[in-house]
Amino acid sequence: MLETLLGGLLGGAFRLAPELFKYLDQRGERRHELALQDKALAFEQLRGAQRMEEINAQVEGAWNSGALDTLREAVRSQGQTTRVRWVDALSSSVRPIITYWFMGLYCAVKTAAFTSAIHTGANWELAITHAWSDADQALWAGVLNFWFLGRVFDRVRP
Repeated sequence: MLETLLGGLLGGAFRLAPELFKYLDQRGERRHELALQDKALAFEQLRGAQRMEEINAQVEGAWNSGALDTLREAVRSQGQTTRVRWVDALSSSVRPIITYWFMGLYCAVKTAAFTSAIHTGANWELAITHAWSDADQALWAGVLNFWFLGRVFDRVRP
């Protein structure tokens, strides 16, 4: 009887063993397939991100090129006249008038600071030293260089 029971169990086990191996093999294949799909998805995401970077670089390059073209056109058009005398006169007077206005205002502020220092009892040397600083000297040098060197370059240009 034991042999019958053992024979039946072994027969059933040998019959189930191939099915069990097939199940385990399919499970391994499914895991492998899932891992491959995960790798493929990660690769596609990486490729998509790289493509987006390429597109962004192209867009930025096109924008920069357009901005430079616009700036170049704006600078070129500033030197052209409209052939309407009063418009051209007004246009050419804007920068000098603004420069004179701000330099006059700047001088008035510095004069007021100097006068205020003198009225509070400071001596001349101290009042001048505090009224004229390195920043003031740099500002004046920039303004003078702009106007006078600009004339030199205008004479040299054909």
